[in-house]
Amino acid sequence: MPRFYCPPPLPQNGSFELPADAAHHASRVLRLREGDAVQIFDGIGNECHGVIAELSGKHVIVGDIHTANINRESPLHITLAQALSSSEKMDWVIQKATELGVAEIQPLATERSVARLSSERAEKRIEHWQQVAIAACEQCGRNVLPTIHAPLDIMAWLQQTRIAPDTKFILLPEGSSSLSSQAKPLGNITLLIGAEGGFAQAESESALMCGFTPIRIGARVLRTETAAVAGLAALQILWGDLQ
Repeated sequence: MPRFYCPPPLPQNGSFELPADAAHHASRVLRLREGDAVQIFDGIGNECHGVIAELSGKHVIVGDIHTANINRESPLHITLAQALSSSEKMDWVIQKATELGVAEIQPLATERSVARLSSERAEKRIEHWQQVAIAACEQCGRNVLPTIHAPLDIMAWLQQTRIAPDTKFILLPEGSSSLSSQAKPLGNITLLIGAEGGFAQAESESALMCGFTPIRIGARVLRTETAAVAGLAALQILWGDLQ
């Protein structure tokens, strides 16, 4: 069933006109017709079902609306702290992280990050990443959008996390522990992933001083985008909703 993101508030019943972007996607891209069933969600946990009641130019009306709230969120609250990478790789990580149920995404500027964002470019990238996350939620069935934070310098961010009570993991090729050897986290989880060239020594040492546990996934060195997806999947398999 086609799904469309509509900013809150959603109607509880009756009819509802889709926002311009959703209406364009429904009529011009998917070429839906009157009578087709659809879902709409607001990004904060609410979902409604209905049918296309009217298509007129740029206007699409959904009728026969009824709420069908379904919780598809992971029991784990995971923050993915991802070093900035090339635009295509970053988009892919955000898409897959959303599908894997991550709650927050914190982009980080590191010494070896390929991408460098000015404040103006960062604002545009955040808007773009939010659209990537929306599309991923539409596809995977999530009703809650992950929070995508503004990019931060990794060293400044590490100081912010020093006193956070989260269970904190950093993926390092030289990590001596596996996730399966760790006790089940009782609170939030932060997963820190480096850039294409990995972490600079000062960055990884600072992370360890700030309470991050060095983790290694398998015997092979993973690309940054692979490491993020593999790490999130492992967390969900061990303690989340992929068990």
